[in-house]
Amino acid sequence: MKLLENISKFAGNTFAIWVIIFAIMAFFIPSGFTWIAPHISLLLGIIMFGMGLTLSVDDFKGIVKAPKSVFIGVLAQYTIMPLLAFALANLFQLPPEVAVGVILVGCCPGGTASNVMTFLAKGNTALSVTVTAVSTILAPIMTPSLTLLFASKWLPVSAGDMFLSIVQIVLIPIVLGVVIRLLFQKQVDKSMKVLPLLSVVGIVLVASAVVAVNKESIATTGLLIFSVVILHNVLGLLLGYLLAKILKLDFQDQKAISIEVGMQNSGLGSALALAHFAPVAAVPSALFSVWHNISGPLLATWWGKRSSKGQ
Repeated sequence: MKLLENISKFAGNTFAIWVIIFAIMAFFIPSGFTWIAPHISLLLGIIMFGMGLTLSVDDFKGIVKAPKSVFIGVLAQYTIMPLLAFALANLFQLPPEVAVGVILVGCCPGGTASNVMTFLAKGNTALSVTVTAVSTILAPIMTPSLTLLFASKWLPVSAGDMFLSIVQIVLIPIVLGVVIRLLFQKQVDKSMKVLPLLSVVGIVLVASAVVAVNKESIATTGLLIFSVVILHNVLGLLLGYLLAKILKLDFQDQKAISIEVGMQNSGLGSALALAHFAPVAAVPSALFSVWHNISGPLLATWWGKRSSKGQ
């Protein structure tokens, strides 16, 4: 068990490196990874189940303790990123499938990696966890509705089918995880340190599969999509921070909301894109997964060092 814990800690600390390495491998040796694509929804369900195991009633107490900060975080999550995605899709005149893919990842809830990044940045980790949990619980309603609103200009969107998909691969696994933790808390707490390994392996496999399936599209339009993804992420981080600052939240909350807004659940974006649109629509989510696991640690490290110097 100790060995698994050490491996899990190492994998969590080097998450970005593994995403990049396997994405590159999938691009050059796609046949080794395409078999994963049909199992992306299952992988995401396992990741969400792991997230459910980490949640407790205390994670939702932030709604009562700091309702203003939680409301701002969730509102920013579901306004800034979808609006940015819509603006970038129009500005760069993206092909329909790619435009929908960018908008889809923008309409997803925050990713669990944001909690780790907030901790490293010495931000308000409790707020980050609460905002991630609330935005994820709201995802079955918010993600299909916003995708329908912003993406139907390019392609038909079935909000009802997306709702069912998110319930199946996000909501049900999370609820199961929460219930199992309530019933078997001691056993779950003992294995808590191994859970990051589950998330790392899952996200790495999802990103690799999407890259492998879309090798040709990435080769021809990858630079354009990657440029849009970088802008989407960086502007999300910046606008999330500025909004929290304008609304006079403290610096720890500003950092948490910035990271929450900028780091999306790109695994969910990939799964929904493959299930409801063309495979190329999953490319923005895959590249987002690669990029935000570079920008997130860089920003978190910089903020963390600044906090240490300040102290």
